[in-house]
Amino acid sequence: MTDEPISPSDGPRRGGHPTITLAGFQQLIRDMYLRKDVARGIEGTFMWLMEEIGELASALRNGTPEEQSAEFADVLAWLTTIANVAGIDLTEAVATKYGAGCPGCGEYVCTCPDAGKP
Repeated sequence: MTDEPISPSDGPRRGGHPTITLAGFQQLIRDMYLRKDVARGIEGTFMWLMEEIGELASALRNGTPEEQSAEFADVLAWLTTIANVAGIDLTEAVATKYGAGCPGCGEYVCTCPDAGKP
């Protein structure tokens, strides 16, 4: 991750919104909230993530597609916040864990038995 601030208007646009990569999103969240996030700490931030997961669960049961979309974005933002406070580069973590295929069977289209993870 870089410490150089990014602008939501950086890069190509999709559907009227900027196209944001995972790395760009992590930097955007860092730029906007890191001071507050570090002060709150991992434990306090984790509680906010759990609240947002509950809101996502409610939206998935009874919400509109727009409400569901907003809650997915909130969950991703709070997860990203925790990664920032913990010093985890999400792009690297995702590439390491899933870049070579399913962590269970190693295939790009999972062939793991349905009874187990993943």
